[in-house]
Amino acid sequence: MKREGQIKVDSENLFPIIKKWLYSDKDIFIREITANACDAIKKYKSLCLMGEIQDDAMTPRIDIVLDKEAKTITVSDNGIGMTEEEVEKYIAQIAFSGAQEFLEKYKDQTDAETGIIGHFGLGFYSAYMVSENVEIETLSYQKDAAPVHWESNGSHTYEISEGSKTERGTAITMHISEDGSEFLNEFKLKEILRKYCHYMPYEIYFRCVKEETEEKKPETQEEKPLNNTTPLWLKAPKDCTTEEYEDFYRETFTDMNLPLFWIHLNVDYPFNLKGILYFPKQTDKLQVMPGEIKLFANQVYIADNIKEVVPEFLMLLKGVIDCPDLPLNVSRSFLQNDGEVAKISKHITKKVADKLTSVFKNERKSYESYWDDISPFIKFGCIKDEKFYERVKDILLFKNLEGEYKTFAELPKQDNKVYYVSSTDVQGQYIKIFKENGLDAVILEHNIDAHFVTFLEYMESGTKFVRIDSEIGDALKSEAAEDSKETDEAVVQMFRDALGMEKLQIKTENLKTANIPAILTINEYERRMNDISKIYGNMFGEAGAASETLIVNTANSVVKKLADFEVDKRNLLCRHIFDLALMSQRKLNADETEGFMTRSVAVMELL
Repeated sequence: MKREGQIKVDSENLFPIIKKWLYSDKDIFIREITANACDAIKKYKSLCLMGEIQDDAMTPRIDIVLDKEAKTITVSDNGIGMTEEEVEKYIAQIAFSGAQEFLEKYKDQTDAETGIIGHFGLGFYSAYMVSENVEIETLSYQKDAAPVHWESNGSHTYEISEGSKTERGTAITMHISEDGSEFLNEFKLKEILRKYCHYMPYEIYFRCVKEETEEKKPETQEEKPLNNTTPLWLKAPKDCTTEEYEDFYRETFTDMNLPLFWIHLNVDYPFNLKGILYFPKQTDKLQVMPGEIKLFANQVYIADNIKEVVPEFLMLLKGVIDCPDLPLNVSRSFLQNDGEVAKISKHITKKVADKLTSVFKNERKSYESYWDDISPFIKFGCIKDEKFYERVKDILLFKNLEGEYKTFAELPKQDNKVYYVSSTDVQGQYIKIFKENGLDAVILEHNIDAHFVTFLEYMESGTKFVRIDSEIGDALKSEAAEDSKETDEAVVQMFRDALGMEKLQIKTENLKTANIPAILTINEYERRMNDISKIYGNMFGEAGAASETLIVNTANSVVKKLADFEVDKRNLLCRHIFDLALMSQRKLNADETEGFMTRSVAVMELL
């Protein structure tokens, strides 16, 4: 017998709000309906485990059927089912307190961040975002329960009658509206199911109803679920193989480049947290490539890169985190304000630091082989989170000129200075000088290092990082008797006259390396500010050019003979020496290159 009823909440206000609030993410309707099906199966299994009912041994499953011709999507489960009374309670009445007042308060808001859906149980009603009519066929597990049919077009009324279902469970049929017609595309629907339901805990089978002819029937094929009910993160780390970790990485991220290594999170206290974080190989030497952290709750996909749960620097990794204890709203779309979220975030950070420390202590050679790829991530983490720095500071590595990896404590320091190289190509001449004199420096070639050295100086007060071309240390200066002050002043004046550069500082030094006539150094602090300004596109204003100093090597044979040349030839040689020093700093521009070539020919004509 069919009878009509009235939805207790004013649905003429309710349904437009649902559609408005979730308009940009309306594809989550399939997640909500399928997740509810999982919940129904889970409830039935729980009753069996508690001994309240005898399990009928029916294999748990969810079926999703797309019928393009009928314009319907049906989601069926063999879970707990509902009686007529339960349908009235959970579907028709939408049991929550203060619903009318709430609707009045939020009826004009469309901003998703207000979390409208999250205040009450409306998972089922997400179907109306894409449907003009929804039917429910359900049969409760309870003995002698009658099947129930419920139907509503989203207005303030519904029809309820005896149903036709013969096995326990629920089937929800959505009659797709014109606005939701995109979801009748088989490829589109499968893509959404893979995104939201790929790791749900019960097998999901998808079928598309297609036209058949009497002459040609489809061949019988073995059914295969479209989801993986036992994702790798649920297994104990000790039971997982390297092959399984790599296969899971490929399956989840469709990335053929294997990860360097991974961290398997498996926490039961003080909250339930499982997941796998992968350290991907960085394909760009200078830029940090963004990662992807997928957040799940009870194997239901929530979103990517939720910054409240996953610290910003961890988003350079790829991975999955499943945390049933996340204080999500009922739509599973947004986190409620809760101190537990901060605790979860901090715990994830701690676990990452602990894993890195463990690899360093137990597998240092492997750790060193990863370092060039993982260092941008670790440095970024240190800059963003000082607590993370405190946990990992003893495992930060620095590669020296010989390609050896040293910790900060192991670094050779000269007067509390650490010399570094930002480009092995451009600063090759300086590297050669250092090596010839038994000196060492560390290689810091990534863009993030411009920030990182400043951060280290702040955290490790008393230590100064100096780029290899920023100054000439005492270790490079010869202890042999130097020329007179008058001679030094004369050399400086020769270069001033020849170059005519008022802003250029000119000094003389008696260097141990005699075969280099001059070196150009750049003020460390000013150059750093200049580099950072370029990285950020001068958003803080354009930094002025860093001041340069030409250090003329009075130990060089050519410099010693400069006074013997007539003025024109001496000026030519001084200019050529400056060109060579400039080339050791950077690439010459077009005009500088042309001038250098012209002067090179003129120098050769002196022979």
